[in-house]
Amino acid sequence: MSQELPTRLLLIRHGESEVTVKQIIGGDQSCTGLSVLGRQQAEALGRRWAEGHEPKVDALWSSTLPRAYQTAELLAASLGDLKVQMHPDLVERRPGQADGVSFSEFTDQFEWTGDVHPYVPLAPGGESQSDFFHRTGKALYELVHSNPGTTMMVVCHGGVIDVAMRVLLGLAPAAPFLLWTLNTSITEFLTTDKIGVWRLVRYNDSSHLSGLPTHTDYE
Repeated sequence: MSQELPTRLLLIRHGESEVTVKQIIGGDQSCTGLSVLGRQQAEALGRRWAEGHEPKVDALWSSTLPRAYQTAELLAASLGDLKVQMHPDLVERRPGQADGVSFSEFTDQFEWTGDVHPYVPLAPGGESQSDFFHRTGKALYELVHSNPGTTMMVVCHGGVIDVAMRVLLGLAPAAPFLLWTLNTSITEFLTTDKIGVWRLVRYNDSSHLSGLPTHTDYE
């Protein structure tokens, strides 16, 4: 990694999604993008960057799920019209047959008891927690090591940010802590070390959301 310039990683959770409002599990098949509030959240974050007080972003990456890339597209103009680069391995944990199933139906349909086993998917055809950790951890590792000395913004998901915490800070994959990352919040990591020792600069910075509702009323 470059010793002259720091490598900075800005992780942005997508804006509020339609699947959240509808209370369904949103994978590739069912995600339809942002809610009205989600667009407002992304626009508020864009205005924050346009004020010029945040780091200059060199590259903009996004998960391929609509709720993430719509957020990224709304941010792009405030980042100097950066091209949104899509990365399929930055998507949320793949739900398999649970894709599109309501939260209430999921428990009954898949007999979920609340137990989380690291090697068992939540539904057939989906990813286990271990699979998800490996996929997203590898994607983040490759991004930062391929772009030393730059500032990258990655629009992604709460689960991906959870994995980043563990990978970049050297925490165990199954370490017992729970994060609640807010929509369009900023999580920032920084390293100036050639061997990649990362520092967490901030987590869940959502001050730009002041004045907006916390969420849309669920259907």
